[in-house]
Amino acid sequence: MAEFFSTYGSLIVSMVLGALLGLSLYLPLMAGQLSLASPGFYALGGYIAAILSTKIFQTNSNLFPIPLLLLEMLVAAAISGLLGIAVGIPALRLRGIYLAIATIAFVEVLRVLSLNLDITGGAVGIFGIPQPFSTPIEYLWIALPLLLISMVLFYRLERVRVGRAFTAIREDELAAGAMGINPTYYKVLAFTLGAMLAGIVGVISAHFLNTWNARQGTFDASIIYLTFVLIGGSRTFLGSVVGGMVFTALPEVLRGLADTGGFPTWLAQFLRDGRLIIFGLLIVIGTIFFPQGLVTPDIFKFGKPKNR
Repeated sequence: MAEFFSTYGSLIVSMVLGALLGLSLYLPLMAGQLSLASPGFYALGGYIAAILSTKIFQTNSNLFPIPLLLLEMLVAAAISGLLGIAVGIPALRLRGIYLAIATIAFVEVLRVLSLNLDITGGAVGIFGIPQPFSTPIEYLWIALPLLLISMVLFYRLERVRVGRAFTAIREDELAAGAMGINPTYYKVLAFTLGAMLAGIVGVISAHFLNTWNARQGTFDASIIYLTFVLIGGSRTFLGSVVGGMVFTALPEVLRGLADTGGFPTWLAQFLRDGRLIIFGLLIVIGTIFFPQGLVTPDIFKFGKPKNR
């Protein structure tokens, strides 16, 4: 068992973080908003952790104190939330593909800024981010409780007034407005909550990876996170969790398959490096044959008697 966790510990933690990132993108989709801004807030949270831990919270201990890590998560959530409100109020006047383009532009603006600012380390990034744990698998002490708490909150959210307002806006914004629901308020709320969650995940990831640079928040990442939700399931939070875990592990599975041998050189190279092409094909195929994703809300109705 120890050898298993030593070998696959990093992958397991990455799968949990992938599930959390899927949830951060699911929140605006829950309100019918195709936002691809999560990588930007994820990168922002990582930079906040990297800057605070290497320049401000400097300690003499071998391991970075957990209370300071929690403080970084709180700071990242606050800053990401404020920026989410600032970006969300004007951006969420747009809909569909226009909103997607606007949020992609936001991610690119943050990426270009991080490439040109001294405090972010420019193109090189920030190295030597201190570790709060001695082994990768120990990051589950932070990541797994965060995922479980998030899942419980999402489960409740889908069943309370706010969640029903999100769903009503997604199904028909005009009808929701006629029923007294303020679409702008709830869309900005969903966008901001997703931004806060992505920022928190960025903090954990920065320490986990030990380095942070502009490559963490790119358009490529937007496509990957979108795959988590669209293929996993865009009608229930559980779909984002399953999609995040499966598609985080998929590149490693394909890479291991390519290394087993027996494949033509071009196919092995494609399995190793064609991740975005594969994800793009999955989005196209999945939206045709599984428009609601692999996991649907019917999973929670298992065992309930059907209405006659």
